[in-house]
Amino acid sequence: MNIVILGAGRVGESVAESLASEKNDITIIDTDPARLHVLQERLDLRGVVGNGIQPSVLQDAGIEDADLFIACAPMDETNLVACKVAHERFKVPTRIARIRSPEFQDGERILGKDGFAVDQVICPEESVTSYIRKLIEYPEALQVLEFAHGLVSLIAVRAVAGGPLVQHSLAEIPALVPGALMRIVAIYRDNKVLLQLDGDTRIEPHDEVFVLAATSDIRSVLGALRKMDSPVHRIMLAGGGKVGLRLAREIHDSYQIKLIEANLLRCEYLATQLPSSVLVLQGDATDEDLIGDENVAGMDLFAALTSDDEDNIMACLLAKRMGARRVLALINRKAYADLVQGTQIDIAISPAHAVIGELLAYVRRGDVEAVHSLRRGAAEALEAVVRGDRKTSRMAGRRIEEIGLPSGAQVGAVVRGLHRPDGSDANGDAIPQVIIAHHDTVVETGDHVIVFVHGKRMVRQVEKLFQVSATFMF
Repeated sequence: MNIVILGAGRVGESVAESLASEKNDITIIDTDPARLHVLQERLDLRGVVGNGIQPSVLQDAGIEDADLFIACAPMDETNLVACKVAHERFKVPTRIARIRSPEFQDGERILGKDGFAVDQVICPEESVTSYIRKLIEYPEALQVLEFAHGLVSLIAVRAVAGGPLVQHSLAEIPALVPGALMRIVAIYRDNKVLLQLDGDTRIEPHDEVFVLAATSDIRSVLGALRKMDSPVHRIMLAGGGKVGLRLAREIHDSYQIKLIEANLLRCEYLATQLPSSVLVLQGDATDEDLIGDENVAGMDLFAALTSDDEDNIMACLLAKRMGARRVLALINRKAYADLVQGTQIDIAISPAHAVIGELLAYVRRGDVEAVHSLRRGAAEALEAVVRGDRKTSRMAGRRIEEIGLPSGAQVGAVVRGLHRPDGSDANGDAIPQVIIAHHDTVVETGDHVIVFVHGKRMVRQVEKLFQVSATFMF
């Protein structure tokens, strides 16, 4: 696929890195030649220096042959105008814009074909906020991602000694957790994936376990792998930037929040934007005296959300040492995130990486509904709709054992009878059915199939399974 990216900042770089690794033809536009030079040295892509809203610059980037245009420059205005130009002048089929302002909502008329011609809005701050809210709701989890309109969730959890499933084989799961709709699709041990999972595979303490389950069974699944934590009530946020402010706005009704911000003027602004129940403090979150006086030891969650990776790491390490139950750090540099995840820092989140899945849904072939990038791009889970019939599709009308999945790919769940929001998949008044996949499960036309893939080299093989022959017509 030919892809043109506007903006070589943190989001643009992460997007380019993820897409270039899949052998797409990537061109990235930026006004900073030094930044482009660094990317060209590291990644297989072409850089074009210039202002991406100018038709001549877009033309130099090969926009006329592009299948996808991703505008992720720092300013919303630039991204909106660039999408409009890409549509009107160059007829680019799909256009995605990074929009930070909450004033523009996906699907609004102003973003449609008669407006700025944006097919999809991405907002890293919103994605990170949603990610953190799930972790607040399920404090035992490392990650909670939804599929099939929220009916199915993929949960990542660290197994702890004493959990009902720990030190037991996968074959024993039905007896140990009766009634729970769940399937373990991957186990990472010492940061290496177990390539073959079968009934004899045992779950060991400290394993990172990925489970697909009906969303209604999440708590049962978490409780089977580790002791359930007490619910989150008290939260301390370090950093009142876009993510910190957005998160505090969304959760203040349900939790006790203290927000620490270093900049005095920003503190004054935060005080005008947040209710009086949120305590806004001016200071340094790495100040031991400050966070000690504010009872960091009594916090259920300490989240460092500043724009400085080093400050976030140090603040979390300090908070953990002083007694915070769980700490979370926002980390932009992938190397840092890989280094600290699972140490004293419970969870490391990359803002740029949080939106990769939203973009991958447009790159994947077949009728892909959702994609989530996992373990900072090392693995992926995707939901796709089965089309065609047994003659035109490799999946329709076949048992899972007949499909020919590549080694390391696991079908975790099948959702049948799911209606799309536009009604296009409606099947009478059928109630959607979540089916946990087994080797003899038969896949039917219209099923939403959720697949876990632990290596990017397998993604193309999985995509082909969802493609139909040229004779199939929608």
